[in-house]
Amino acid sequence: MKEALEHPQTLRIELIKAQQARRILDRIVGYELSPLLWKKMGKNWLSAGRVQTVALRLIVEREKEIKKFNKETYFQIYGNFLEQKEKTDIKAKLISKDSIPYEQKIKLDLFAGEYEYTKTSITKELSETIKAELSSDAFTVSDIKESIQNRYPPPPFTTSLLQQEAFYRFGFSSRMTMKLAQDLYERGIITYHRTDSFNLSTHFVFRAKDYIVKTYGENYALEKPRGYKTKSRMAQEAHEAIRPTNLEHVKKMDSLSQNHVKLYSLIFARAVSTQMKEATIKHIDITISSQKKYDFLCEKQQVIFDGFLKLLNPEYVKEHSAAVQIETRTDLFLERVDSEELETKPPPRYNEATLIRILEEKGIGRPSTYAPIISLIQDKNYVEKEFRYFIPTKLGEAISDYLSVSFPNLFDLDFTASMEDGLDKIAEGTADFIELLSEFNSPFQNILSERKQDTSTIDVEEEINETCPNCGSKLVVRYSRFGKFMACSKYPECKFTKSFLKTVQNKKCPECGGDIVVRFTKKKKRFYGCSNYPKCTYSSWTQYFLIQ
Repeated sequence: MKEALEHPQTLRIELIKAQQARRILDRIVGYELSPLLWKKMGKNWLSAGRVQTVALRLIVEREKEIKKFNKETYFQIYGNFLEQKEKTDIKAKLISKDSIPYEQKIKLDLFAGEYEYTKTSITKELSETIKAELSSDAFTVSDIKESIQNRYPPPPFTTSLLQQEAFYRFGFSSRMTMKLAQDLYERGIITYHRTDSFNLSTHFVFRAKDYIVKTYGENYALEKPRGYKTKSRMAQEAHEAIRPTNLEHVKKMDSLSQNHVKLYSLIFARAVSTQMKEATIKHIDITISSQKKYDFLCEKQQVIFDGFLKLLNPEYVKEHSAAVQIETRTDLFLERVDSEELETKPPPRYNEATLIRILEEKGIGRPSTYAPIISLIQDKNYVEKEFRYFIPTKLGEAISDYLSVSFPNLFDLDFTASMEDGLDKIAEGTADFIELLSEFNSPFQNILSERKQDTSTIDVEEEINETCPNCGSKLVVRYSRFGKFMACSKYPECKFTKSFLKTVQNKKCPECGGDIVVRFTKKKKRFYGCSNYPKCTYSSWTQYFLIQ
């Protein structure tokens, strides 16, 4: 900061114009479409947005793709082999017979791109036949292929990469990650945490080299600093990547929580490892063939030089440090054959990390907006979380379907990405922001006028197997700004309502035997409690009910 103050630069007006254009676009969409939703659905707390609705649509379309997916059962066969001389155990996967592979790769075209999954052609009957034949077969190591590859450290953290890694490593939500990073930044422990750049300052990379030499030795340090180029089309690179401000022990960490320490350690290791030497990995493919023309494959890895992995992933180094002791034409004894019944998996639901990744890959939105967008679609009850994965509610599905049909271009992935390209051109000084806004607004207003003339309404409700205690009519689940609730289907004649609580199936309260229900704190954090509250106050943050 001191260096920046000592070397002031001229403001980049093009970037300011691009930011103004983005804000105006967001307000045109949000201020115009939100009232349209209020009239259409009778709820004046709903909202729509240029990026928010696309994020919602990704989740909704993925749920449709999951329901449409046709699951198939198949079998995978593994052989456990023993090499008699060295007493080496080898587990290998059956891959072919007569050089015809069992594995098949299948590709599906989805809303957000291609999805590829694998299955084998092995049925239950065939697996039994194969196992019977293998029991009287003889096996030999027919081929060993070795290749040496260098593995380079990943780039330092940008905002979106930090959110993704913190989710995978610690289960932090994007909102929580940004809150922790904000605290670390305000205390001067890390650099600015809203960035899309991979650049690291000259001051840091040379300090990092000194730290690496002192901590790990000369053979782990680079002769010249390593740099990274961003692949993002939208990157403005106004700030350097997220890194620690000081590589020595930070006393300011003493007053912070364990979660702050976890996030700081993640940032520290990622930034420093970028300036460490690459790791050298030996990849070994062992092919085991039988007299009956069956082929098995065993894939192994051995770390020759750990390099940056010594800091970033020591567990991997420890697990793959042993050398493989086996030669070709070695006879093997088949100890056991295992057949595993599997089922083809549909495309996975989005979690916070994968949703952020797809938004960034498609060039939609800005990294600094991902956390508030993800929080917003949850706060509005458009989506719910189940085991860290997003599932759209009936309300979210209705909004996404209505807007995507009524404004097909506006919430199309390619159109949204092309708008970001236009904003980038404004930032580069090659496009006029008034012209871009006019090109968008004129056709948008024409479609909006047509939609406003449609006076039909959309009533979102879910049927449940309960009756109203007041009038005996069916109860339905409706939505308010505070979440789901149960109401009488005869409203407004009958105004009975009560809270909606999702019951965890086949699990009972360990204290009173009542049902276990899902509850939420005021900050939308899930926990599990007894349905007999307040008579029984049992509660738990964990999901152990679901895995016992």
